[in-house]
Amino acid sequence: MNANLDSAAAALERARQLAAAGRGEDARAEYDRVLAVQPEHAEALAFLGSRELALGRLPNAIDYLQRAARSNPDEAQIQLSLGSAYLAARRLDEARAALARCLELAPTAYVARLQYATVLEQSGTADAALAQYFGAIVQAQNQGRWLSDASTSPLLRAQVKHAMRFSFDGRKRLFEALLAPYIARHGEAAMARVAKCLKTYLGEIAPNYPDPRQIPKFLYFPDLPPATYFDRVLFPWYEILESCWTAIREELNAVMREPHTLAPFLGDHPPEAIKGYLGGVENPVWDAYFFYRHGERFDAHHARCPRTSAALESLPTLVRIREHAPEVCFSVLTPGTHILKHRGVTNTRLVTHLPLIIPDNCAISVGGEERVWREGECFSFDDTYEHEAWNRSDRTRVVMLLDVWNPYMTAAECEAITGLIEGIGDFNQAAGIDRH
Repeated sequence: MNANLDSAAAALERARQLAAAGRGEDARAEYDRVLAVQPEHAEALAFLGSRELALGRLPNAIDYLQRAARSNPDEAQIQLSLGSAYLAARRLDEARAALARCLELAPTAYVARLQYATVLEQSGTADAALAQYFGAIVQAQNQGRWLSDASTSPLLRAQVKHAMRFSFDGRKRLFEALLAPYIARHGEAAMARVAKCLKTYLGEIAPNYPDPRQIPKFLYFPDLPPATYFDRVLFPWYEILESCWTAIREELNAVMREPHTLAPFLGDHPPEAIKGYLGGVENPVWDAYFFYRHGERFDAHHARCPRTSAALESLPTLVRIREHAPEVCFSVLTPGTHILKHRGVTNTRLVTHLPLIIPDNCAISVGGEERVWREGECFSFDDTYEHEAWNRSDRTRVVMLLDVWNPYMTAAECEAITGLIEGIGDFNQAAGIDRH
């Protein structure tokens, strides 16, 4: 018995080497030797099943791959191969189950998502297929694939090109339908810039940035006057915050005596990921005390800071987009920390700062234009310009940060953009990609 196992182990090693060298038929013979000793060896079954699938021998492929999946139900690649075999055989319900299991095991397996989308389309569920096709494309391109014929497997090129056409047509139809009620309510003239914004987002027209320093990461709204920092006269509601800024700072001071209530502004990321965002010292810290985060209200924090909460809730121009905005917090920068250059997502909203604790040697730069905070004096800036901030003092710096609408947009445009972004976010979530 031991001799047989040793022989199978030697055959398995030879099979792997032959497969890596592209000698499929020779590898097949060695895997057959493995199965002669270990009939349910998952790797051997998976290889032979994939080989049969490539040769178009679907019954044999399915038999091998079903056995492999029973032997190793938690191997994503086996589920992908099995799902692909079922799809080729038009056994759509079984294909859907196998590919869904693959995506459960490996959510970024973009080929599995592509195959899953094909199953959904062939099953007559076009809307669900649309989201999965788009998710597959985004995931592949994030990994440097499907950017051109050269970065796409020849076996997948036709399928990928179909997915791209299907995604473009489907998303255009879907998002134009989201915009239609606002056009009906307000008229085409009032929605002209929003319609142009959508065409830019979909790639139908190129963005025409009036200032090349301004590049939104997500959504560009056209024909707004470009500016790094905005004139105070555009924000009469500054008076609400500035008239009670000392009361807000008192509540901040109470919060700062309980540092465990703060959270990392950037969320939980490994230290190596943080290096792309923060620098200046060995252990830079950018913390926050959130009142809103991606539109979620932190009720306990509002209750803890009632005067701050009352001021915030009375502001007329906070951006309120379900699961997106506002973002409102005490933004806490420890000594030596440098927020590195980065860009925001859209010029439809601005970032407003109310400076609360500002030591010397602290500043912000937006589009290369440096500005020093003054305690109790608000200012707003467009964060789609590359911007950075630093604390080169030996004390902690704190500002209150909040999202507000760009004052050059109309109320009707803000309403339409809210609906559009919420719909895009819902679609992206269905596609398995970040809704933000």
